[in-house]
Amino acid sequence: MNRLSQILLIVTFIGFSWLAMQVAHELGHVLVARLTGAEVTKVALHPLIISRTDLAENPRPLAVVWGGPIFGVVLPLSLFGLALVCRLPGRYLFRFFAGFCSVANGVYIGTGWLVNDEADPWVMTENGSPVWLLVLFGVFTVPLGLYLWHRQGAYFGLAEAGGKVNMKATLMSAALFVALAGAEVLRNVR
Repeated sequence: MNRLSQILLIVTFIGFSWLAMQVAHELGHVLVARLTGAEVTKVALHPLIISRTDLAENPRPLAVVWGGPIFGVVLPLSLFGLALVCRLPGRYLFRFFAGFCSVANGVYIGTGWLVNDEADPWVMTENGSPVWLLVLFGVFTVPLGLYLWHRQGAYFGLAEAGGKVNMKATLMSAALFVALAGAEVLRNVR
């Protein structure tokens, strides 16, 4: 039973982290778009796609495009900080999520400029961001994320934990994943 719970925790929390990271990233684009007078036409979120935010009018494309990865890192870090201050149970889940978002956004921006596919890094360079700035973002955020992950394996049943995980955390992780994936699917049905 230990290994089944461990696998359920790891798989569902990675799945939840992936979907929630995309939500935080797109929320950053949307917030900055609204603040700069851009018109958001669509936010594409679905468990089976890579998220994106479509805009009609965008007077400040550089601000809007940077809003996604910056907010996508700062929001999870803030949630982790809040969990620490409030001494919430399961703080390690907030820590893992903050690390996940830092690594994902850092790799995406820090290396994405190598691929000319009109994704955020391409938009950044096309609108004046130097490549060194994108690389610097990745050089800062990826190690930060790895640091947040450091020594967290036991919470996920790894190493000396021998597969033993907190059952409440496992159930919460599964519920979060199912709820977020379900909400994204239902949002696209209408």
